[in-house]
Amino acid sequence: MSGERPSLASGDARVRMMLVRLWNLLVFTAWLIGPFVLVGTVRWGAGWGYLVPLALAVVFHHVYVVRTNPELARHRRGIGAGSKKWDVVWNIVFWPLMACAPLAAGFGARVGTSPMPWALWPVGLGLLAAGFALSGRAMAVNPHFEGTVRLQAERSHRVVDAGPYRFVRHPGYVGLILWAAATPFLLRSGVALVPAAVASAWIVLRTRLEDSLLRRELPGYIEYARRVPFRLIPGVW
Repeated sequence: MSGERPSLASGDARVRMMLVRLWNLLVFTAWLIGPFVLVGTVRWGAGWGYLVPLALAVVFHHVYVVRTNPELARHRRGIGAGSKKWDVVWNIVFWPLMACAPLAAGFGARVGTSPMPWALWPVGLGLLAAGFALSGRAMAVNPHFEGTVRLQAERSHRVVDAGPYRFVRHPGYVGLILWAAATPFLLRSGVALVPAAVASAWIVLRTRLEDSLLRRELPGYIEYARRVPFRLIPGVW
């Protein structure tokens, strides 16, 4: 029989990928179904007022990225070689944190906390749309926008300063923060503000860690940081 036997390393990578996918499946199942279980009914208007816009945003975002940057979409399906271990841990923690906001909203509805007024729902919709639009545009212009932090030497990793990168160095993280901020307003839940704030702080931590890594290891990044001095918010930080 001819052909090469798969290496142990490639086998380990497949196992890791399967475990990551299983973890993601568990997290997103809890994210989508858990709040309704906590409320005790699928007839929870605030829950659908969150899930429907979120589903539409995810679909449009995916279609846009696939059409504008298909190579990136392909690379984002897995964990790239050399991904930083601290960032793998960050991802493992982050998505459950994002799921905690709708879970908290469901719990709050179950125990009878007063909902936010409907007038704030459009605020959440605007924040969600802005977050996904900013993230999509960042992925469209940045071929290195993978799901984990690593130096992509095999793909000629370089500084990107087009699109939203002209204004802040990490527009994708701004998009995630806007998504987190939108969640309590779409769910009309004051209780959800707390996990949304924790998730946002977790994003800020990753921003700092990645920015420090790029300063140390990516040629040209220090010069770029001088031209674009703000990580997330122009004029602030």
